[in-house]
Amino acid sequence: MKKEHTFKSIFGSAWNNLPPAFQKRYMNRSYTHDITTVEGKMDIHFSKIMSYFVPFFKWLHVLVPYQGNNIPVKVDFRNEIHSDAVYLDRKFYFPGKAPYEFNSCMRVFKNNEVIEYMSFGIGWRIHYFYDGKKIVMQHKGYIWKVFGLNIPMPFAIFIGIGRAEEEIIDDNSYRVTMTISHPLFGSMYSYSGDFTFKSLPT
Repeated sequence: MKKEHTFKSIFGSAWNNLPPAFQKRYMNRSYTHDITTVEGKMDIHFSKIMSYFVPFFKWLHVLVPYQGNNIPVKVDFRNEIHSDAVYLDRKFYFPGKAPYEFNSCMRVFKNNEVIEYMSFGIGWRIHYFYDGKKIVMQHKGYIWKVFGLNIPMPFAIFIGIGRAEEEIIDDNSYRVTMTISHPLFGSMYSYSGDFTFKSLPT
């Protein structure tokens, strides 16, 4: 298997122009044991309407079912020798609670699209690109992977659509923001935080 940087095809001609922090963020290679570790603190909030879905988040292990400010977070961006996916192993340290783990994996789908798969095959299709200043992840729809098929799902009707961005702070850190907004009910879910690189693939 060819050990290319997993996201190189997504960024295309912009790949060689990525700032140092983004070069570190996306340096993992497919079909390797590459691991990039970042640590930071996040603010996580959701609306009263969204709170009714929290038991399902916790049961399905998608998103984070707790709120708080300055929550310590560790993320391992991990590749595996048999896979072209990037695995995201997240651990949140909420005060007074056991560490909460939220894991997913990202696969390049086609063109500039990525699918992030969570538990039970639930996924988020993303238009993924670098706009010259930041990494942008635009919503392309929710899916459910069943028997290898990505079946479109109408989750947006209930919880809205997502958008995420990554911005440079300096050569060794970046800021991430994510929002899920509903056309009728406004902001439903959001998180933001600053991360610093703690270890990189060798």
